[in-house]
Amino acid sequence: MKNSLTYNQQPLNGIILAGGRSSRMGSDKGLLLHNGKSFIEKIIQAVEPLVSHLIIVGDNPDYDRFGYKRIGDEFKETGPLAGLYSGLKHSDSLWNLVLSCDVPLISTELLSKLLQADARDSDIIQFTNKGDRLPLVALYHKRCLPVCLELIRSGEKRLLELQEHVKTRSTEVPDQFRSQIRNINTVNDLKSIQHAGKY
Repeated sequence: MKNSLTYNQQPLNGIILAGGRSSRMGSDKGLLLHNGKSFIEKIIQAVEPLVSHLIIVGDNPDYDRFGYKRIGDEFKETGPLAGLYSGLKHSDSLWNLVLSCDVPLISTELLSKLLQADARDSDIIQFTNKGDRLPLVALYHKRCLPVCLELIRSGEKRLLELQEHVKTRSTEVPDQFRSQIRNINTVNDLKSIQHAGKY
C-alpha cells in the first residue's frame, strides 16, 4: 500500500470488521456481490489508498483470498465491540480507520474527508448522518483498547457504549456523500442498490 496517508502525523492502519453471519442475508455480508465485486472488495478499494496496512477481522477463511492479514474475533458472539477490540489489538498503528463490511458504496474521497477532522483531545473521530452517529465509519485510537476490554468483560456489545467512556469527536457527512454510508442489511437493501453507481 504505497503512498499511504498519515493521520495526526502518524501512520494509519485500516480495519474492516467482517465477523458474523448475517441472519437477514443468510450469508456473510462482506462476500455479497454488487456490480460484480464483493462488498469487502469495494471497501478495500476505498480504504487501501489511505492506509499503511489493512486488517480484516472475521473468522471466515474465505476472506483470506483477498491477500490481507485476517484475524479471528478473540471474543465470540460479542458483537462489533469485540471485533474492534481484536482489530486494535493486532494493529501496530495508534490511529486506525475502522469500517464495517456492509457499506459497499463508500469511497476514498469520502473517507478522506474524515481524515481532515481535528484529532486533538479525541479517541474516536466518527461521521454522523443528520446527527445519527456512525461508529463503523470512524477513526479509533489505540487508547480505546483497554476500555473495549473492560466493556466486553462486563457483557457489553455496543460500540456506542464505548463513546460514553472515551473522548469522541463527530463530523457530519457532506450532503453529496450521504448515499455512500448506507448500510446494506437486508435482501431488499441489496436489490435497491443493484443499479447504483460503480463505486
